[in-house]
Amino acid sequence: MLTVEMARLGLEPGARVLDLGCGEGRHLMQTRLLDGVIGVGVDIGRTETARARERMASMDELPRELGGAATAAGAWGVMRGSAYDLPFADASFDCVIVSEVLEHLEHDEDALREIRRVLRPGGTLAVSVPREGPEEICWVLSWKYRNSPGGHVRIYRGDLLPRLLERAGYRVRESGYAHALHTPYWWLKCALGLDNDDAWPVKLYHRLLVWDLMQKPWITRTLENALNPFIGKSVVFYATRSEAA
Repeated sequence: MLTVEMARLGLEPGARVLDLGCGEGRHLMQTRLLDGVIGVGVDIGRTETARARERMASMDELPRELGGAATAAGAWGVMRGSAYDLPFADASFDCVIVSEVLEHLEHDEDALREIRRVLRPGGTLAVSVPREGPEEICWVLSWKYRNSPGGHVRIYRGDLLPRLLERAGYRVRESGYAHALHTPYWWLKCALGLDNDDAWPVKLYHRLLVWDLMQKPWITRTLENALNPFIGKSVVFYATRSEAA
């Protein structure tokens, strides 16, 4: 399930991509499908980075026709690290992906400045966060949703995130929405209990999402594209690192 559209990143052979807060590698794995693109994943979690390494290595073992890496795919690496203190030199990357991460960080502006340091001037930043409307409803429906350890510490209301990006030295060039079909699922989870996976509405809707993810039928793809501007679960911004601080 991709939140960032890789086609919007303008990646060419030789490009260096950092997936910050890579989790189990869902966006990082896409770099293996591109000729000559170098992908590096960083996450604070030990379990997440271990799983990301496994998935990346598995892609290298599969033939291309079965979802394996491109024949001329670039190098890759996965490591643990903090968004506040990245172990890379200045201007190390041509592109940085930060998907569903900033809402977990107490000091998001500090992270954005550190990301800018390792992104080359003119490089691309793709950042996604939960969208204001759907997120507000989740917070209302569930106290646990907004108070779980490692959970969301804020809602990016109005133009807060674009203003933070501009203040941190980026120029936003476009934006979009994603995962409208996932929004009702999280509303159901919040209403019926985040840990209550046996509730039949949650189980039934989860089956729908898995079917959609695996089969990608035209009817759900069309429906999601139509609903994304209204109830898309995530908002995505594509920005360029400016020359001036």
